Amino acid sequence: MKRILLAVDDSPAGVAAARAAVHLAVECAAELRAVHVVTDGELARGLQTRPGAAHTHPGRGAGSRAVLHFVKEIAEHASVPVHTVLLEGDPARGVIAEAGAWSADVIVLGRSAEHRLGQPYVGAQAQHVMEFAEVPVLVVPPPPRHLP
Repeated sequence: MKRILLAVDDSPAGVAAARAAVHLAVECAAELRAVHVVTDGELARGLQTRPGAAHTHPGRGAGSRAVLHFVKEIAEHASVPVHTVLLEGDPARGVIAEAGAWSADVIVLGRSAEHRLGQPYVGAQAQHVMEFAEVPVLVVPPPPRHLP
């Protein structure tokens, strides 16, 4: 395993996935590519269509760059070669396309912290990646919640 693709967001599971991907890259002496996909959402389109509104939502890019910067910092601290990619569109499709284009050996991503009827819920995007990816997918759970 020489190429690890990390699909990352700013959720607790995304942070856990980033740490797991960096650890895996260290153990395998692998390259790491961190991908964050900005979703084309209804809110962003609605903001763009308001009279006098800017053409892009100012916080979208800054938050995405911060997520990727976080991954870059922890990877560099562990001496792992890392490249970051910011995409726009459907997250699952973007991750799968990037994995194929980069010839990733494995995809690492976080699991949703939501639960359905008392059972863990993987998440729609993670499920789509697991179903359609051509390489193994490592799904990392969020850290356990500590009750006060």
